[in-house]
Amino acid sequence: MKSGKSPHESYYMGDLFGELAYADEVETKPTITALVPGLLIAGIAAMAAAFLSATYSFPLMLAGLLLGFSMSFVAQDARTHAGFDFASRTLLRVGIVLLGLQVTLGQIMEMGLTPFAALIAVMVAALLGAVLFARLLGESREAGILAGGATAICGISAALALYGVIGDKRISHTQFTITLVGITIASAIALTTYPLVATWLSLSDEQAGFLTGAAIHDVAQAIGGGYAISDEAGTVAAVVKLARVALLAPLVALLALFLAAKAKGEAGAAARPRFAMPGFILLFLAVLAVNSFVPVPEQITSSGLIASKAMLLIAVISTAMRSELGLIMQAGWRTFAPVIGATLTSFAAALALAYFLI
Repeated sequence: MKSGKSPHESYYMGDLFGELAYADEVETKPTITALVPGLLIAGIAAMAAAFLSATYSFPLMLAGLLLGFSMSFVAQDARTHAGFDFASRTLLRVGIVLLGLQVTLGQIMEMGLTPFAALIAVMVAALLGAVLFARLLGESREAGILAGGATAICGISAALALYGVIGDKRISHTQFTITLVGITIASAIALTTYPLVATWLSLSDEQAGFLTGAAIHDVAQAIGGGYAISDEAGTVAAVVKLARVALLAPLVALLALFLAAKAKGEAGAAARPRFAMPGFILLFLAVLAVNSFVPVPEQITSSGLIASKAMLLIAVISTAMRSELGLIMQAGWRTFAPVIGATLTSFAAALALAYFLI
């Protein structure tokens, strides 16, 4: 890198509560001109990823990751850093906030107590499975929480939100990138296999919709998996999946509390506990509340979804472009253990609960 940093350092640092700042330039904000090179390159790559996804029915985020990896050499030019950092920080947060337009409290209440309790159980299983697999294979507990939380909620967008809280001091940039790759691959596999399993087991539409909505990571793929079975299953999958999205804020809040308590314990009993809800999560809740109680035009909702996908795609591509491919190759298969554990346990839990409770 031309910036003088070691290959193991990322271009920014994160505190406990998701407030990211430049490691060397905390007081300096980049100008609009400085943002253009990185944003322009990431934007062009995003359009290419969208074209490949639409033309070949390839998962959008996975296409973005692969294009980002193939163009990682551009990050050697320091002029791209400001734009990549802006995309990985600001655009991803705005994209997550806009997800609040896709769910309402009424949709969650429509689930009923039993399906909602079952959904919580699936999410807990994903978290525990990821942490267990991580520790068994020598990975950190934080890596397990990242993979488990992303699997439990909504895939890459949840991973980005959780990583903003965890910070690169606890999870390396390489581990984070590998987690993104693992989640996109696992979600694509789930999309093709879970509907087949539901059909093979002759699950009802409600059971099949719960299985796909509760166990497939990506929002679009979870809902698409339900509709691949039937329209009724697709409707159930949409409600279940959107309920998972709404639970992003509580999960991030609990994670921030956990990290704050852990930091206090490491610093000693005399340390003052610190906790603050990440600002973008508060905005996410505010948008969700407005969408729940104020009629929002369909045009705004659909435009918000498109904008959210675009921003998250650019953020993912920027993350991949900054990645050190050599470090990813050195990391080995064990770094995928948390994603594997989360995927297997969430599928087993969702299938069992759908079969016996729904």
